[in-house]
Amino acid sequence: MTFLSRTILAATVLLTPLVTVHTAAASPGCTSSVPYVSGAGGYDTYRIPATVTTRRGTVLAFAEGRHNSAGDTGDIDVVLRRSTDGGCTWGPMSVVAAGDGDTRGNPAPVVDPRTGAVVLVTSYNSGDVTEAQIMRGEVTPQQSRRVFVQRSWDDGQHFSRPYDITAAVKPSGWRWYATGPGHAVALTRGPHRGRMVVPANHSAAPPVGSADTGQEAKYYGAHALYSDNGGRTWHLGFVDDSYDGRENSNESTAAQLPDGRLYFSSRDQNGTTPGNRLDTYSSDGGRSLDRPYAVQHTLDDVPVVQGSVLQLRGAQAPLLFSGPSVPTARQAMAVWSSTDGGLTFTKALTLSQDRAAYSDLVQLGQGTVGLLYETGTTGTYDTITFRRLSLS
Repeated sequence: MTFLSRTILAATVLLTPLVTVHTAAASPGCTSSVPYVSGAGGYDTYRIPATVTTRRGTVLAFAEGRHNSAGDTGDIDVVLRRSTDGGCTWGPMSVVAAGDGDTRGNPAPVVDPRTGAVVLVTSYNSGDVTEAQIMRGEVTPQQSRRVFVQRSWDDGQHFSRPYDITAAVKPSGWRWYATGPGHAVALTRGPHRGRMVVPANHSAAPPVGSADTGQEAKYYGAHALYSDNGGRTWHLGFVDDSYDGRENSNESTAAQLPDGRLYFSSRDQNGTTPGNRLDTYSSDGGRSLDRPYAVQHTLDDVPVVQGSVLQLRGAQAPLLFSGPSVPTARQAMAVWSSTDGGLTFTKALTLSQDRAAYSDLVQLGQGTVGLLYETGTTGTYDTITFRRLSLS
């Protein structure tokens, strides 16, 4: 792609008095790489990136491989590429969950802190139906959104077959359902240490007697699902069920703060309250919220889009957020920093002015962060690119 030949942005921007982030190579000859190029490998488009680093240090880059178009429905696989050198080079692509004509996607990977196994939670629906039809209740339960889990015990080289956990985590009145997308979170401290929490979203059916169809954005809500036994069994955590149209929480991401609380950041799907990002906290490992979702105005530059949060390691380390930085367009991928646990964010770095959309952050080492994100010059989804960011 033409934009890959451009000079990499060489900005260095203050995060905190002790932390800076910049795009200079963290190791010689390695600043960025491109694990997915749309049109290559048998897929029309690659979308919906998600990334984790395994216990052995391997970087896993998940995505949706969309066979026939860039659309959200149809024949879609969950695919994976692995990197053993911090995201500089990538091994061959593998199919983790094959659509076989149906839609599998919204990858939400997490590393089990007890065993090191990679746990992957994904969503499914029939390839013959759309999100709009599902939200209107026009599909059968078999065609509708379902939730699956897989595991890898060999550093992401092989995954078990998808196992259906829908009955445990999707109430009967819900219609749409989407895990993540982006990495899930494993709790490493506090009374729920070892728990794996997957941020997710759903839509609910309108009240009986309502003239609404269910496709209205106000019926979106965020929720979480969690497992305390390595992903063998799952439970429904908090549910945002306001459905009032003011703040419509949607695609979500989470991070555990140094004090043990969970910070949740959500896309606001066309709520009437000004602002496109919502956030909240949980003090009980995702089972309930400390307060309702509210607009995060220090991220007003972010358009209506998925975003990612990552708590860097260390008691005084900042919380990072990634997303496009033009309020009215998916463009100009940027990273923000918070030194007060998500109360406020400050833009730290804009990677480029190219088109950009979904993203996922991952810590590569004590001094390096990776950002896997959709970007392009001729189109927003030309590639999924991996950028290494150095912290000093």
